[in-house]
Amino acid sequence: MSETIKIVITGGPGGGKTTAIDLFRREFISEVSVVPESATTIFSSGISRGKNALEIKCIQQSIYQLQKSMEHLISVQNPGNALICDRGTLDGLAYWPNSEKSFFETINSSFDQEINNYNAVIFFQTAACSGGDITSNNPYRLENNDEAIELDNKLQDIWRKHPNFYLIKSNESFANKVADGVNTIKSVLKGFRD
Repeated sequence: MSETIKIVITGGPGGGKTTAIDLFRREFISEVSVVPESATTIFSSGISRGKNALEIKCIQQSIYQLQKSMEHLISVQNPGNALICDRGTLDGLAYWPNSEKSFFETINSSFDQEINNYNAVIFFQTAACSGGDITSNNPYRLENNDEAIELDNKLQDIWRKHPNFYLIKSNESFANKVADGVNTIKSVLKGFRD
C-alpha cells in the first residue's frame, strides 16, 4: 500500500460516484484531495473514444499514464491529504480490447502492483442494474443500460479482488444510495486514519 491514503471510487456508468465525490469533497475539503477522472479529462480535450483496437489501446494507455501522473502530482501538492480517486488505474482493463496480459505488458505493470497502490475501493453499482435510467448530462457517457450493466460487471470482477472492496448497490432511491456511498467513504477514511 502507498504512504498516502488512496481510495478509488469507481463503478459502472450512472452509478452516482461523481455526485458522491462532489458531496464528500465539499464536506471534507481540508482532509481530502480529489483526483479527477482521467478519461473525462482526455475526452473533453477533443479526443474521441476510439473506433478500433489500436486507437482504444492508445487511449487506455494515455488514461493510465495521466491517472498515475495526477495521483502523484496531487499527493505532492497536498501532503497529508487522503486521495479520493475518481476511478483508478485498473479501470482501463474493462475497456481493453485484448488480453489482460497484453494490458499489463503495455502499461509495464502487474495486477498486484496496481491493486496494491490503493488502500480501498468503493464501487458504485450502475443504476441500470436495478432498472434505473442512466441518462446523464455527461456528453462522454455513451453507454445504454445494457452496455452499462456489462461494463459494471467487468469493473466489479476487476476491483472486487481488492481486500478492502465496498459495494454500494443500486437501489430505487438515488439519494439514499449516494448517502450510503458518502457514509462508506467517511467510514473507510476514518478507519485508515485511526
